Amino acid sequence: MLRYIAGRIGQAVLVLWAAFTVAFVLLQALPGDAVLIKFQGGDLGLSPEQLADIRASYGADEPLIVQYLHTLGNVLTGNFGYSIQQGVPVADLLQANLPSTLALAGLGFALAAVLAVAIAFLSTLSPFGWLRSALQSLPSLFISVPTFWLGITLIQVFSFRLHSVPVIGGSPAQQLILPVITLAVPISAPLAQVLVRSIDEVNTQPFVAVVRAKGASASWVLWRHVAKNALLPTLTIAGVLFGELIAGAVVTESVFGRNGIGRLTQAAVGGQDTPVLQAVVLLAAFVYVIVNLAVDLLYPVLDPRLGRRSSRARRAPAAPRLEGAAA
Repeated sequence: MLRYIAGRIGQAVLVLWAAFTVAFVLLQALPGDAVLIKFQGGDLGLSPEQLADIRASYGADEPLIVQYLHTLGNVLTGNFGYSIQQGVPVADLLQANLPSTLALAGLGFALAAVLAVAIAFLSTLSPFGWLRSALQSLPSLFISVPTFWLGITLIQVFSFRLHSVPVIGGSPAQQLILPVITLAVPISAPLAQVLVRSIDEVNTQPFVAVVRAKGASASWVLWRHVAKNALLPTLTIAGVLFGELIAGAVVTESVFGRNGIGRLTQAAVGGQDTPVLQAVVLLAAFVYVIVNLAVDLLYPVLDPRLGRRSSRARRAPAAPRLEGAAA
């Protein structure tokens, strides 16, 4: 087990390094200069020599390989540099905006999981065929709805017309309701689709027929026998989707005017603030790696057969070599 964990951690480090390298190369390839965007202008009255000094202070005049090694060394020590547009440490910006995004992402993912489970279980237990078809078609509808359109629609209906959920001036909890729904609906769609298909596949297994033959009810079979076996494929897609929540937060926070990593990313893109964008990419990659590592470690817990199978594979003796193999 320790060897497996060490291998997974090594892969995680490799993924983070690859994400950093690719982000650095792509950001450097962007046209324009973030320092000139910020400081070049007649209202500031800076001379070319002063602009050159500012570029030198940010290391923008150094060769790319020197910039890469310098930035990599700083990141390894937890130093993400200074924001060119705001002039403050990037770490401070992340620290100020990350809690809001984590709250939105965590609640959005929890609601998405609840919606997915409700759709999958109700569509399985419903005795009406038309209701099962309607419930199973919901994920396709959810995933086809654009996030920005859903957010604007929720604001128009529940805030401006019904006046039930204030977007401006409400409590922090009230201001989270509509953004959480906006973020959760598209995330719940693939979760529900995978869970429904997994439940259908597990229901065809012989052990399910045996349990039903013993007189167990449909709900008992679903909760006690089918759900646990159908959870593994859903857990895999859940790990992938959780890593995409930061990307979804960019649109959601922009629509609802919430401060967070999404709004920070939007401002950094507009000003080509490469240190901030580099840090956001690393943050998203780190969240993705940690969540998927946790999913991999949960597999043997949910299905002990996986742990026993890997143990038997390590204990299995090597195949005997035939006498004529060398020839």
